[in-house]
Amino acid sequence: MDKFLQLSFAGLALGVRYALVALGFVIIYKATHVINFAQGGFVVLGAFLAYNFTQTWDLPFFVSVLIALVITAGVGIAFEALILRRMVGQPVFAVIMITIGLLIIINQLVTRIWGFTDLDMGDPWGIDTVEAGGVVLYVKDLWTIGITAAVLLGFFLFFRYSSLGVAMRATALDQEAALAQGISARRVFAASWGISGFIAALAGVTLGAGAGAVNIGIGFLALAAFPAMILGGLDSPGGAVVGGVIIGLTQLWTSGYQSEPWWPDWVGGNFHVVMPYVVMIVILLIRPYGLFGTKEVRRV
Repeated sequence: MDKFLQLSFAGLALGVRYALVALGFVIIYKATHVINFAQGGFVVLGAFLAYNFTQTWDLPFFVSVLIALVITAGVGIAFEALILRRMVGQPVFAVIMITIGLLIIINQLVTRIWGFTDLDMGDPWGIDTVEAGGVVLYVKDLWTIGITAAVLLGFFLFFRYSSLGVAMRATALDQEAALAQGISARRVFAASWGISGFIAALAGVTLGAGAGAVNIGIGFLALAAFPAMILGGLDSPGGAVVGGVIIGLTQLWTSGYQSEPWWPDWVGGNFHVVMPYVVMIVILLIRPYGLFGTKEVRRV
């Protein structure tokens, strides 16, 4: 039982990291119907900026994180304003290819500046642990879960009570109707890219904290978060969180129990990497739009 609880907590902590990345995907998709493949680059950029401000500039950790989040959000806004705004009306495939190009550019710049070695972010909790009922909990994971809960609460309040949040909801629901009501689509698109960059950087910080270390490989989290986004629903922020938790739990349970004698040998030793995609396929066979995605109705 202790092993199950230990794996469940670790899976929850991993799942909320997936959820943060998936949220960034969902916000941009809701506003622009474009899948942003540069999200992994934002994750990497935010983590390395936080490292730079803490270790190179000797700024307090939380101040460094805040500056990194703001800068990454600014990069997202600038990218939308300078490049994507010129692609309005162009095929979605072309816009997606541009986001892939941005991912490559960010990765090259990061490795050129900071290299490929693992770097210590210098976070205040490190590898500290606490024990609860025989289960060892990493303080870093507790912070990650708490931060994600705060982000979700902030999202709820922002989208429900702020004028910009209501404008983003209206644009996502019906862009033409929103424009007719005087809502600025440019403002909404810029905000969606800024929020996406902000969240991605936060995910990067949680990944690079503690024993995780900051390295270029944390950008691959975006690929692992892809099943979470699709499973939950491309246009559902709540679905992204639920999908992230499901994928995180599935991956850790599979990883923890695949060494048991009853586990079939033919699936191999790294089946936990494949399992999230298996779950995604099964869910999509039952619910093609994801668990919480909006079902499209087309007239023929």
